[in-house]
Amino acid sequence: MNQLYINWNINPEIINILGIPVKYYGLLFLTGLVLCLNILKTIYKKENLSAKAHEALFSYALIGILLGARLGHCFFYDFDYYSQHPIEILLPIQMGADGSYHFSGYAGLASHGGGIGLVIMLLLYARKYAIPFMTILDAIAIVLPLGGTFIRLANLMNSEIIGTPTSLPWAFVFQQVDNIPRHPAQLYEAISYFIIFLGVYYMYKKDFFKIGKGFYFGISILLIFIMRILIEFIKEDQVGFEHGMSFNMGQLLSIPFVLLGLFFIIKSILDRRKMKTL
Repeated sequence: MNQLYINWNINPEIINILGIPVKYYGLLFLTGLVLCLNILKTIYKKENLSAKAHEALFSYALIGILLGARLGHCFFYDFDYYSQHPIEILLPIQMGADGSYHFSGYAGLASHGGGIGLVIMLLLYARKYAIPFMTILDAIAIVLPLGGTFIRLANLMNSEIIGTPTSLPWAFVFQQVDNIPRHPAQLYEAISYFIIFLGVYYMYKKDFFKIGKGFYFGISILLIFIMRILIEFIKEDQVGFEHGMSFNMGQLLSIPFVLLGLFFIIKSILDRRKMKTL
Protein backbone atom coordinates (compact mmCIF):
# COMPACT_ATOMS: atom_id res chain seq x y z
CA MET A 1 0.00 0.00 0.00
CA ASN A 2 1.24 3.52 -0.82
CA GLN A 3 3.03 4.79 2.27
CA LEU A 4 1.80 8.31 1.59
CA TYR A 5 -1.73 7.30 2.50
CA ILE A 6 -2.88 8.49 5.91
CA ASN A 7 -3.90 5.59 8.16
CA TRP A 8 -6.76 6.94 10.26
CA ASN A 9 -7.70 4.98 13.34
CA ILE A 10 -8.72 7.53 15.97
CA ASN A 11 -10.86 6.33 18.87
CA PRO A 12 -13.95 8.60 18.87
CA GLU A 13 -14.02 8.43 22.67
CA ILE A 14 -11.64 10.66 24.62
CA ILE A 15 -12.60 9.17 27.98
CA ASN A 16 -15.40 7.13 29.52
CA ILE A 17 -16.78 8.29 32.85
CA LEU A 18 -19.06 5.80 34.65
CA GLY A 19 -20.22 4.34 31.35
CA ILE A 20 -20.87 7.74 29.75
CA PRO A 21 -18.43 8.42 26.89
CA VAL A 22 -16.89 11.84 26.29
CA LYS A 23 -16.34 12.02 22.56
CA TYR A 24 -14.40 14.21 20.17
CA TYR A 25 -17.66 14.95 18.33
CA GLY A 26 -19.26 16.69 21.29
CA LEU A 27 -16.04 18.48 22.22
CA LEU A 28 -15.52 19.85 18.69
CA PHE A 29 -19.21 20.76 18.35
CA LEU A 30 -19.12 22.81 21.54
CA THR A 31 -15.73 24.33 20.68
CA GLY A 32 -17.07 25.53 17.34
CA LEU A 33 -20.20 26.92 18.96
CA VAL A 34 -18.22 28.82 21.60
CA LEU A 35 -15.85 30.29 19.00
CA CYS A 36 -18.81 31.40 16.88
CA LEU A 37 -20.44 33.06 19.89
CA ASN A 38 -17.23 34.90 20.76
CA ILE A 39 -17.00 36.30 17.24
CA LEU A 40 -20.68 37.19 17.38
CA LYS A 41 -19.97 39.14 20.55
CA THR A 42 -17.80 41.55 18.55
CA ILE A 43 -20.48 41.74 15.85
CA TYR A 44 -23.19 42.50 18.42
CA LYS A 45 -21.01 45.24 19.88
CA LYS A 46 -20.34 46.79 16.48
CA GLU A 47 -24.05 46.68 15.58
CA ASN A 48 -25.14 48.08 18.97
CA LEU A 49 -27.08 44.96 19.91
CA SER A 50 -27.58 44.26 23.60
CA ALA A 51 -25.18 42.14 25.61
CA LYS A 52 -28.18 40.47 27.26
CA ALA A 53 -29.42 39.30 23.87
CA HIS A 54 -25.99 37.89 23.07
CA GLU A 55 -25.89 35.96 26.35
CA ALA A 56 -29.22 34.32 25.52
CA LEU A 57 -28.15 33.37 22.00
CA PHE A 58 -26.19 30.30 23.11
CA SER A 59 -29.20 28.46 24.49
CA TYR A 60 -31.43 29.33 21.54
CA ALA A 61 -28.79 28.27 19.02
CA LEU A 62 -27.90 25.05 20.84
CA ILE A 63 -31.52 23.92 21.14
CA GLY A 64 -32.32 24.83 17.53
CA ILE A 65 -29.26 23.15 16.03
CA LEU A 66 -29.39 19.95 18.09
CA LEU A 67 -33.14 19.44 17.91
CA GLY A 68 -33.32 20.30 14.21
CA ALA A 69 -30.29 18.20 13.30
CA ARG A 70 -31.62 15.21 15.21
CA LEU A 71 -35.12 15.40 13.74
CA GLY A 72 -33.63 16.01 10.30
CA HIS A 73 -31.57 12.83 10.49
CA CYS A 74 -34.46 10.74 11.80
CA PHE A 75 -36.99 11.96 9.22
CA PHE A 76 -34.80 12.59 6.16
CA TYR A 77 -32.36 9.68 6.38
CA ASP A 78 -33.71 6.88 8.59
CA PHE A 79 -37.46 7.30 8.95
CA ASP A 80 -38.20 3.58 8.63
CA TYR A 81 -36.11 2.78 11.72
CA TYR A 82 -37.12 5.71 13.92
CA SER A 83 -40.79 5.39 13.10
CA GLN A 84 -40.52 2.02 14.84
CA HIS A 85 -38.31 3.34 17.67
CA PRO A 86 -39.68 6.83 18.42
CA ILE A 87 -38.21 6.93 21.94
CA GLU A 88 -34.71 6.94 20.40
CA ILE A 89 -35.36 10.14 18.45
CA LEU A 90 -34.91 12.50 21.37
CA LEU A 91 -33.24 10.28 23.99
CA PRO A 92 -29.54 9.29 23.59
CA ILE A 93 -30.29 5.57 23.88
CA GLN A 94 -30.53 2.62 21.52
CA MET A 95 -32.12 -0.79 21.78
CA GLY A 96 -29.63 -3.66 21.75
CA ALA A 97 -30.07 -7.14 20.27
CA ASP A 98 -31.35 -8.38 23.64
CA GLY A 99 -34.13 -5.78 23.69
CA SER A 100 -32.59 -3.67 26.45
CA TYR A 101 -31.62 -0.03 26.03
CA HIS A 102 -28.10 1.34 26.44
CA PHE A 103 -26.58 4.82 26.25
CA SER A 104 -25.49 5.53 22.67
CA GLY A 105 -25.31 9.30 22.36
CA TYR A 106 -26.99 10.97 19.42
CA ALA A 107 -25.67 8.83 16.57
CA GLY A 108 -27.11 10.79 13.68
CA LEU A 109 -27.39 14.53 13.09
CA ALA A 110 -28.30 16.16 9.76
CA SER A 111 -26.89 19.59 8.95
CA HIS A 112 -29.93 20.57 6.86
CA GLY A 113 -32.22 19.86 9.79
CA GLY A 114 -29.88 21.78 12.07
CA GLY A 115 -30.14 24.80 9.78
CA ILE A 116 -33.93 24.66 9.75
CA GLY A 117 -34.08 24.24 13.53
CA LEU A 118 -31.71 27.17 14.02
CA VAL A 119 -33.84 29.47 11.84
CA ILE A 120 -37.00 28.54 13.75
CA MET A 121 -35.35 29.25 17.11
CA LEU A 122 -33.95 32.53 15.77
CA LEU A 123 -37.46 33.62 14.86
CA LEU A 124 -38.47 33.18 18.51
CA TYR A 125 -35.23 34.80 19.66
CA ALA A 126 -35.67 37.86 17.43
CA ARG A 127 -39.21 38.36 18.69
CA LYS A 128 -38.18 37.94 22.33
CA TYR A 129 -35.36 40.50 22.15
CA ALA A 130 -36.96 42.87 19.63
CA ILE A 131 -34.17 42.52 17.05
CA PRO A 132 -34.98 42.58 13.31
CA PHE A 133 -34.98 38.99 12.08
CA MET A 134 -32.76 39.73 9.07
CA THR A 135 -30.18 41.34 11.35
CA ILE A 136 -29.98 38.12 13.35
CA LEU A 137 -29.84 35.96 10.20
CA ASP A 138 -27.01 38.02 8.72
CA ALA A 139 -25.05 37.98 11.98
CA ILE A 140 -25.40 34.22 12.40
CA ALA A 141 -24.58 33.61 8.73
CA ILE A 142 -21.19 35.30 9.11
CA VAL A 143 -20.02 32.64 11.59
CA LEU A 144 -22.11 29.74 10.24
CA PRO A 145 -19.33 28.36 8.00
CA LEU A 146 -16.96 28.31 10.98
CA GLY A 147 -19.43 26.17 12.90
CA GLY A 148 -19.70 23.86 9.90
CA THR A 149 -15.91 23.52 9.87
CA PHE A 150 -15.89 22.09 13.38
CA ILE A 151 -18.79 19.75 12.69
CA ARG A 152 -16.98 18.22 9.72
CA LEU A 153 -13.80 17.87 11.80
CA ALA A 154 -15.96 16.03 14.34
CA ASN A 155 -17.17 13.72 11.57
CA LEU A 156 -13.53 13.05 10.68
CA MET A 157 -12.77 12.06 14.27
CA ASN A 158 -15.73 9.66 14.11
CA SER A 159 -14.52 8.14 10.80
CA GLU A 160 -17.97 8.86 9.35
CA ILE A 161 -19.26 10.51 6.17
CA ILE A 162 -16.30 8.98 4.36
CA GLY A 163 -15.34 9.60 0.75
CA THR A 164 -15.22 7.27 -2.21
CA PRO A 165 -12.09 5.22 -3.02
CA THR A 166 -9.17 7.09 -4.58
CA SER A 167 -5.48 6.59 -5.36
CA LEU A 168 -4.55 10.20 -4.58
CA PRO A 169 -1.49 10.40 -2.29
CA TRP A 170 -3.40 12.21 0.48
CA ALA A 171 -6.09 9.54 0.69
CA PHE A 172 -7.21 8.45 4.16
CA VAL A 173 -7.50 4.78 5.09
CA PHE A 174 -10.34 4.73 7.63
CA GLN A 175 -9.26 1.57 9.44
CA GLN A 176 -12.44 1.44 11.52
CA VAL A 177 -14.40 1.14 8.26
CA ASP A 178 -12.16 -0.79 5.86
CA ASN A 179 -8.65 -0.76 4.42
CA ILE A 180 -9.49 1.14 1.25
CA PRO A 181 -7.81 4.52 0.53
CA ARG A 182 -10.58 7.12 0.31
CA HIS A 183 -11.16 10.82 -0.22
CA PRO A 184 -11.16 12.60 3.17
CA ALA A 185 -14.46 14.22 2.25
CA GLN A 186 -14.96 15.55 5.79
CA LEU A 187 -11.64 17.40 5.54
CA TYR A 188 -12.52 18.80 2.11
CA GLU A 189 -15.72 20.25 3.54
CA ALA A 190 -14.02 21.56 6.69
CA ILE A 191 -11.39 23.40 4.64
CA SER A 192 -14.01 24.73 2.22
CA TYR A 193 -16.21 26.04 5.01
CA PHE A 194 -13.27 27.69 6.77
CA ILE A 195 -12.31 29.52 3.57
CA ILE A 196 -15.94 30.62 3.15
CA PHE A 197 -15.94 31.92 6.73
CA LEU A 198 -12.77 33.94 6.11
CA GLY A 199 -14.27 35.43 2.94
CA VAL A 200 -17.65 36.33 4.43
CA TYR A 201 -16.10 37.73 7.61
CA TYR A 202 -13.69 39.83 5.51
CA MET A 203 -16.62 41.25 3.53
CA TYR A 204 -18.39 42.12 6.76
CA LYS A 205 -15.32 43.80 8.25
CA LYS A 206 -14.92 45.84 5.05
CA ASP A 207 -18.63 46.80 5.11
CA PHE A 208 -19.43 45.38 1.69
CA PHE A 209 -23.07 45.43 2.80
CA LYS A 210 -24.78 46.68 5.92
CA ILE A 211 -25.88 43.87 8.18
CA GLY A 212 -29.60 43.16 8.11
CA LYS A 213 -30.06 43.36 4.34
CA GLY A 214 -29.80 39.60 3.82
CA PHE A 215 -26.58 39.66 1.80
CA TYR A 216 -24.42 37.81 4.34
CA PHE A 217 -27.12 35.21 4.90
CA GLY A 218 -27.45 34.74 1.16
CA ILE A 219 -23.75 34.51 0.30
CA SER A 220 -22.98 32.22 3.23
CA ILE A 221 -25.64 29.59 2.59
CA LEU A 222 -25.11 29.80 -1.18
CA LEU A 223 -21.41 28.98 -0.91
CA ILE A 224 -21.84 26.39 1.86
CA PHE A 225 -24.45 24.39 0.00
CA ILE A 226 -22.77 24.67 -3.40
CA MET A 227 -19.71 23.07 -1.82
CA ARG A 228 -21.95 20.52 -0.12
CA ILE A 229 -23.48 19.53 -3.46
CA LEU A 230 -20.08 19.25 -5.18
CA ILE A 231 -18.36 17.26 -2.42
CA GLU A 232 -21.29 14.85 -2.15
CA PHE A 233 -20.21 13.43 -5.53
CA ILE A 234 -17.11 11.95 -3.86
CA LYS A 235 -18.85 10.72 -0.71
CA GLU A 236 -20.18 7.26 -0.03
CA ASP A 237 -23.95 7.07 0.25
CA GLN A 238 -25.08 7.62 3.83
CA VAL A 239 -28.15 5.38 3.67
CA GLY A 240 -29.23 2.45 1.53
CA PHE A 241 -32.04 4.15 -0.36
CA GLU A 242 -29.53 6.56 -1.95
CA HIS A 243 -27.94 3.81 -4.03
CA GLY A 244 -28.56 4.46 -7.71
CA MET A 245 -29.85 8.00 -7.20
CA SER A 246 -28.38 10.64 -9.54
CA PHE A 247 -28.43 13.10 -6.65
CA ASN A 248 -28.36 11.87 -3.08
CA MET A 249 -30.47 13.18 -0.20
CA GLY A 250 -27.81 15.65 0.92
CA GLN A 251 -27.69 17.20 -2.55
CA LEU A 252 -31.45 17.34 -2.96
CA LEU A 253 -31.87 19.01 0.43
CA SER A 254 -29.15 21.52 -0.49
CA ILE A 255 -30.89 22.82 -3.63
CA PRO A 256 -33.53 24.92 -1.75
CA PHE A 257 -30.77 26.53 0.33
CA VAL A 258 -28.82 27.42 -2.84
CA LEU A 259 -31.92 29.03 -4.36
CA LEU A 260 -32.69 30.86 -1.12
CA GLY A 261 -29.13 32.16 -1.01
CA LEU A 262 -29.34 33.43 -4.58
CA PHE A 263 -32.63 35.14 -3.80
CA PHE A 264 -31.21 37.10 -0.87
CA ILE A 265 -28.04 38.06 -2.73
CA ILE A 266 -29.97 39.38 -5.73
CA LYS A 267 -32.53 41.10 -3.50
CA SER A 268 -29.88 42.88 -1.42
CA ILE A 269 -28.03 44.06 -4.54
CA LEU A 270 -31.22 45.34 -6.17
CA ASP A 271 -32.28 47.07 -2.95
CA ARG A 272 -28.94 48.86 -2.73
CA ARG A 273 -29.18 50.03 -6.34
CA LYS A 274 -32.69 51.26 -5.70
CA MET A 275 -31.52 53.26 -2.69
CA LYS A 276 -28.76 54.87 -4.75
CA THR A 277 -31.25 56.06 -7.36
CA LEU A 278 -33.52 57.72 -4.79
